[in-house]
Amino acid sequence: MKSKLFVLATALGAFVFNAAAWDYEGHHAVNELALASLPANFPAFVLAPETRDRIAFLAGEADRWRNETSLKNGTGLALGHASGPDHYLDLEDLKLYGLTPEKLPPLRYDFVADIVKAREAHPDRFPAIDPAKDSDHTRELSGFLPWAITENYQKLQSGFATLAALEKTGGTPAEIANAKQNIIYVMGVMGHYVGDASQPLHTTMYHHGWTTNDNPNHYSTSFGIHGWIDGGFFKKTGGIDVKKLSAKIHPAEKIAAAADPDGVFHTSVDFIVEGNKLVEPLFILDRDGKLSNKEDRGAEGRAFLEGQLVKSGQLLGDLWFTAWATAPEDTFLERELQQRAAAATATPAPAGEAK
Repeated sequence: MKSKLFVLATALGAFVFNAAAWDYEGHHAVNELALASLPANFPAFVLAPETRDRIAFLAGEADRWRNETSLKNGTGLALGHASGPDHYLDLEDLKLYGLTPEKLPPLRYDFVADIVKAREAHPDRFPAIDPAKDSDHTRELSGFLPWAITENYQKLQSGFATLAALEKTGGTPAEIANAKQNIIYVMGVMGHYVGDASQPLHTTMYHHGWTTNDNPNHYSTSFGIHGWIDGGFFKKTGGIDVKKLSAKIHPAEKIAAAADPDGVFHTSVDFIVEGNKLVEPLFILDRDGKLSNKEDRGAEGRAFLEGQLVKSGQLLGDLWFTAWATAPEDTFLERELQQRAAAATATPAPAGEAK
């Protein structure tokens, strides 16, 4: 009976997963904390004040793609379909597909194939999906958060490789400036997903309350708990002190696992698994009034949530640093630039001479 309730709750829970992880203030803080970790020898254009502001602003970009106006008039369905599942991974679902976190395939569509195969082989595990609640056609999915982090990491590596080739082999000032802007954009947007990964409710089927009938510990069943964790608590208790939290950030380090082709993916999965371990502690804090905005009862809850922001900020800084330090040489672009330079300096044929 419990297994049937688990499956049903998993399916029904997906119908209501439409909230962000951390409000804009929280995501902004994560990117600011990551910027605080970067060493002085990191590319100077990233460390400029105006660039820092841009990267912090872009922390909210992935949520702006899901704004309410588009969803209400239906014009955002394609974007919601393509990007909505990137914000979470419901780890409890993996057992339905015969998977564990350790066995997750590093490629996004291999995971989709695993879902399809499991649904075809064991249709009894998966209750029918109501089309009226699946307008963006994502309810068969369990989220793509570690893939979103990994893919953006590789985009950043590519961006640094492109910039290096342009600077080394005769890129124009305009090309170099545009390559830098590409890097800034990816850094900022990438931060959103790393921030999502530290919000425990983005790692679980219980993202909007403990929604199964098996709730012996009397955890909250309120849909609103997600919004309260994302930012409601901070808004009611004085906001986020980024300067204070920055003191807990250490200089960015190269991720050792990045030497493995799938190392960043596994690092991302491990980070999400650690976040999932905090789901019940989070519900306990809420149940016991330690996430209250009344008097000083929320001190323990604040420390918990601030700690999660710091974890994301640190990981994000390490990912940025590693992408820069391990960016491959773009030999193809270098050859193209060399050929362009050679063509520009070639001696033109005398007038009237056959070409």
